[in-house]
Amino acid sequence: MTAPWTLEPFAVLDGGLASELAVRGHDLADPLWSAKVLLEDPAAVAAVHRDYLEAGADVITTASYQASLPGLAARGLSQARALELLRDAVGIARRCCVAVGGTRPRVVVASAGSYGAARADGSEYTGHFDDVDDAALVAFHRERLPGFVDADAIAFETIASARECAAIARALADHRGPPAWLSLVCRDGAHSGSGDTLRACARATADCHAIAALGINCTAPAVATAALAQLAAVDPRPLVVYPNAGQPYDAAHRCFVGAPATPSAFARDAEVWLRTGARVVGGCCETTPAHVRALAALRDAATPHRP
Repeated sequence: MTAPWTLEPFAVLDGGLASELAVRGHDLADPLWSAKVLLEDPAAVAAVHRDYLEAGADVITTASYQASLPGLAARGLSQARALELLRDAVGIARRCCVAVGGTRPRVVVASAGSYGAARADGSEYTGHFDDVDDAALVAFHRERLPGFVDADAIAFETIASARECAAIARALADHRGPPAWLSLVCRDGAHSGSGDTLRACARATADCHAIAALGINCTAPAVATAALAQLAAVDPRPLVVYPNAGQPYDAAHRCFVGAPATPSAFARDAEVWLRTGARVVGGCCETTPAHVRALAALRDAATPHRP
């Protein structure tokens, strides 16, 4: 297994998966979101993976962000079948990496969304699910880990509170599988979506050896720039950053509104993230293969070429 933050000069992560599926005509108005397509049309998921790889991505994330075991149970899947689906998501990404090939290592990261993502109500952006106790949060994150054993790493994504950070750390306390990163969604450059300080979020995971990297995702690029600098100041672990394309999210209508950042503007921001110390750089919602191609050009320009 190759940890993405070990790639040189840095690793290029893919961009938005669900938003790219939506552009291609898939209806994602479903509690499972992109996992609905994983269930119904896995070839469509593979097509997006391949496009990101061909654009230059080193790292592919699986279509499992909202594929929680409770959500899949509500769709009629047994726990065994749900875990098999998570393994299928990893396998699809892995086969795409092999098919596209290339001279650089290809890395598969299993996407594990916040508890709020499984509720499909936008609460992953706020961390406001006080009706759920800590033990249930820990169980939610722990129970899907067997589905991710074949990935190179696990991404716990769009985490908005120190409380959920602590729950993930507890879920991983005895974890012997792939290493993880934990990425936060931020309301500003110093606070997570719930209002907790980034220092508090980092501290909540400090004793968890399985969480090998920290990051920022699904946050506007300008906010991500400030938040990444804050994380770099308070925690020594490798940094991962994959903002959205800069539009605000309308939770009521489950969509982003406004014009996205252009690939060239996104790449200019990425140069700042790299100077801040980011080891993995990519995009989240509404970013596209064109954004990833611009990031890959930065990587290639920074890669020493043999004479």
